[in-house]
Amino acid sequence: MKKISTFSIGFLILVIMTLAGCSNEGETAGGSEDDSNTLVLAQAADIPSIDPQNSLSTTGDRVHRNMFSRLFMWDNELALQEDLVDTYKQIDEETWEFTLKEATFHNGEVVTAEDVKFSLERVMTDETLKEYPYFKQLKEVNVKDEQTVEIITDGPMPTILNLLAKSGSDILPKAYFEEVGIEGFQEKPIGSGPYQFEDWIRDDRVTLVPFEDYYGDKPKWDKVEVRAIPESSTRVGELLTGGVDVATDIPPNEWERVESESGVDLVNGETTRVSLLMVRTTEGYVTSDPKVREAIDLAIDQQAIVDSVLQGTGVPVRTRVPEGVFGTNPDLTNTRVYDVERAKELLAEAGHPDGIDITFTSSRGRYPLDSEVAQLIVSMLSEAGINAELKLLESSAFLDEYNSKSNEELIMIGLADGLLDASYSLVHYTEERAAGQTDYKNEEVEELFNAAGQNLDEEERKKQYQLIQEIVAEERPHIFLYQNAVNYGVSESITFTPRLDEAIRFDDLTKK
Repeated sequence: MKKISTFSIGFLILVIMTLAGCSNEGETAGGSEDDSNTLVLAQAADIPSIDPQNSLSTTGDRVHRNMFSRLFMWDNELALQEDLVDTYKQIDEETWEFTLKEATFHNGEVVTAEDVKFSLERVMTDETLKEYPYFKQLKEVNVKDEQTVEIITDGPMPTILNLLAKSGSDILPKAYFEEVGIEGFQEKPIGSGPYQFEDWIRDDRVTLVPFEDYYGDKPKWDKVEVRAIPESSTRVGELLTGGVDVATDIPPNEWERVESESGVDLVNGETTRVSLLMVRTTEGYVTSDPKVREAIDLAIDQQAIVDSVLQGTGVPVRTRVPEGVFGTNPDLTNTRVYDVERAKELLAEAGHPDGIDITFTSSRGRYPLDSEVAQLIVSMLSEAGINAELKLLESSAFLDEYNSKSNEELIMIGLADGLLDASYSLVHYTEERAAGQTDYKNEEVEELFNAAGQNLDEEERKKQYQLIQEIVAEERPHIFLYQNAVNYGVSESITFTPRLDEAIRFDDLTKK
């Protein structure tokens, strides 16, 4: 097995950062190209689907939450507020009743309790939808009258209001959806949010226009374009030349380029996103051995990744539940277990004194400096005798491999928490959710997760989630890297404040 010295890793860090820092220079100052009332947002990846119940991504949610309405919403202080709901009450531990505001869909049809029933029943019963695993605890949705709906849960559900504010709970027009089918809906989606669909050019942009009959405040923008620009230097270039108003995911190697130009600002924020390695525990894979998984974890210096590639914008973690989310385990944040010599010993104990060969999949450009992080991890693994063949895939190809669960031993991904509750993150360690991906199974985790999901005692529920995190940290179906920070490039003509959940409601952005 080929060995690489510690000096080589240090040299690789230097090379990676030198190459990453090479960007186009000489752009003129940023800001809008003209005085039109158009907002242009650039993201690192396209939306995966126009169907809000089959997207499960931050890039998609930024579009969907402006096109569709939900019963509840998170405000900018991340406090729950009514959205489509006018009034509501809890009947008993398992029964809730909601009365709707007067609202219409983009095709003029009135939003009714039947639409709510149709939408929630679709996501809570259709196992092919990506949002399905989060809605299984909803048991019944009953129409009481045209504007009143009753929701019954399978046992007490402490997170029901959070759930009704998250992606996947978007309300769809029943009559229209049944008339045109899923293909017709994807061609022309209809919601009841402040902006309505105009066009989607895949891998390029989504265009939305205001819905003048929106039940809330009148939309501020005449047009909104959400562009997909995977290459960070191109995304920054568009910002600096006025092609976009806000660019997400500005990596550290582009900061100086943004900060040195007049007319644009670099805006920093925290996120719930954790970068991690999903690990096959499936029988027949070398990573099915707990000692091999531990060796991989111990071979990776998360702090060095944060300090060098990310230039300090991240926190090493050993949990999927980050700070800012209910149920996080503080003992597993801002910590690591790096020990290369022990990693070598573990491989020998597992019967691999000469090391192992594995395949490692990563995206290129989906997350800030993801390919650079992946290359550094490969080098770190080699120090312990772990030869990782790196597959770097563009965003769409990466999502195909991830969603089809066709990756080999390791796949690196960044996952956020859309519920602001540990249950959202920890569902990954249930047998059903892990099937075909990590194939992880632990009966104690299963029992703790199910019990916490119906526990109305917040302190006890928190302890249950924290114990799950401790078990997962030791068994390593996921090997955690760091909690991400986020950096936006913003035209000085725009007022923008980032949120922990990375959501962007277009009307929260205003012209100065």
